[in-house]
Amino acid sequence: MFNLPDCSDFWTNFNFACGTFIIANIIYLVIKYELITVLCASKINEDSYENGGDLVAKVLKSHGVTHMFTLIGGHISPILVAAEKLGIRVIDTRHEVTTVFAADAFSRISGKIGVAAVTAGPGVTNTITAVKNAQMAETPLLLLGGAAASLLKGRGSLQDIDQISLMKSVCKYHKSVTCVRHIVPVLREAIQIAYSQTPGPVFVELPLDVLYPHKFVKREMKIKENPKGLLPKIMNAYLKFYLRYQFASAFDEKDLSPLPVYTPVASDKKISECQNLLKDAKRPLILLGSQALIPPTEAENLRKALEHLKIPCFLGGMARGLLGRNNPLHIRQKRRDALQEADLVILAGSVCDFRLSYGRVLSSKSKIIAINRDKTQLYKNSGIFWKPTIAIQASASDFLIRLAKKSSGYPQDEWLSKLRERDEATEKKNKEKINYNESRYLDPVHLLYDLEKVLPENTVIVADGGDFVATSSYILRPRGPLRWLDPGAFGTLGVGAGFALGAKLCYPDSNVLILYGDGSCGYSIMEFDTFIRHKLPIIALVGNDACWTQIAREQVPIFQSEVACNLAFTDYHKVVEALGGKGMVLTGDDKNNLESKLTAAFDLCKRGDSVLVNAHLGKTDFRAGSISI
Repeated sequence: MFNLPDCSDFWTNFNFACGTFIIANIIYLVIKYELITVLCASKINEDSYENGGDLVAKVLKSHGVTHMFTLIGGHISPILVAAEKLGIRVIDTRHEVTTVFAADAFSRISGKIGVAAVTAGPGVTNTITAVKNAQMAETPLLLLGGAAASLLKGRGSLQDIDQISLMKSVCKYHKSVTCVRHIVPVLREAIQIAYSQTPGPVFVELPLDVLYPHKFVKREMKIKENPKGLLPKIMNAYLKFYLRYQFASAFDEKDLSPLPVYTPVASDKKISECQNLLKDAKRPLILLGSQALIPPTEAENLRKALEHLKIPCFLGGMARGLLGRNNPLHIRQKRRDALQEADLVILAGSVCDFRLSYGRVLSSKSKIIAINRDKTQLYKNSGIFWKPTIAIQASASDFLIRLAKKSSGYPQDEWLSKLRERDEATEKKNKEKINYNESRYLDPVHLLYDLEKVLPENTVIVADGGDFVATSSYILRPRGPLRWLDPGAFGTLGVGAGFALGAKLCYPDSNVLILYGDGSCGYSIMEFDTFIRHKLPIIALVGNDACWTQIAREQVPIFQSEVACNLAFTDYHKVVEALGGKGMVLTGDDKNNLESKLTAAFDLCKRGDSVLVNAHLGKTDFRAGSISI
């Protein structure tokens, strides 16, 4: 027989330790948080179904939010229900990454903050790539993430991870809301920061016990009315105090209006210095980057300013299409040659990263005026391959508009004529590269030139791919401002469906065309289900060459291996048909009637169908030797 030890001292000490821990937590709350608020709060209506989701929706509504993108999850249901009640349109997708891509595109075009709401854990982690893409594209975006109840964090709750640590590196602002009354001030601050200085994404974490009604939270906390025993009584007291802390003053009237936003602008002195440089310039150029189009830019005012300045422009990223389809100031070809010849270059939101060969494409003899909202981007690689003559941390669009107002323009007809002649010569050479002899497959250059002929004027182009999309950038001409969407500097594949979704909601009466590579198509083709459910007709053209061609162009000649490069001529059009859309396939047999086939696809879309055109492409050397590192 074993004699059991006397455990009474152990349990006494254990109860004492637990009680001490709980009391210490109460004292911690008393010291750290608003004790007076908790004690003096008006009586909480325990039977009310008013909840934190209602407050979230009210803040969004007061900030002009009209659309929210989501993939449903139990952690965030109160937000979505409340948003719908207030007239905010809730668009649910098939993958969380699409919610952020859609919010990104919606923000870029509308000028309003893009909003996405996702559930906890994997819901949040699925958005990381898209949030990073928005950060690099400098898009004001609010990501709302559900979370485990505050008291259960770190205790093995469903989908409980340290989300704040994950989001720190990709967001300007990141905060977990600790009680219901903090929802409004935290969201107002987050939106203000998303817009201010250099815009970017922000993340607000909303735990279950902050979003759900008092009655629900109390039930889940399992608070008893008359517990027996010292430890249960102490635990119960702690939980009651904590619950009161969570809901104290939660629904008192609060200011919901937007906080002031700060946008850096150039001084009059800096603008005068730039005017003096321009007066002496014989071969000036403007390189306009995506940043020039981020909120609060008015694209039409910027277009008028560029036309008044009369300086030849290269347009990149979101700036594509700003000057329309055939504006003589817009130079499209031979940018490297033009930069070597220019005596003055204005980098208006353009960055000297890989897109400008880290500054190496700029001539050492050129004077450089650089304007950028972000100081790091403003001086990127400065002192290594280039150096700004004048560097201004400011809004590029505001700078150009004010520069135009203070001058009569800087026309240099001979310089512009030279650039235009070079443009036209390059266009002619590109057309000469069309392979009309291909029988089984289509030549991509031929396909894209025929698409350019029939592309409706009210079309928004979404670029999602490698080789096929890069080829299209040489050939297709965006029809107007904010009608070209590409990922930006991050080079993200998979943006297509989300960007198209955001664009269609901004331009409901326009055609939205996704240019897919067959590789990138695989990322988001399932979102055709989203387009069809929400009655948002989208058209997609897949350049299907059964290969990751952007990679194969370099990998095969360097390493003599096609490993992981090859795909198949998959029937992507049948996938869309299975989802309820329309599918078409184009092969070499259609090379003589491409215009009519493409027009028919746009007609189907105009009648309300989402359409995918699966174009089987042959190989081409159009972009031989092109790679960006």
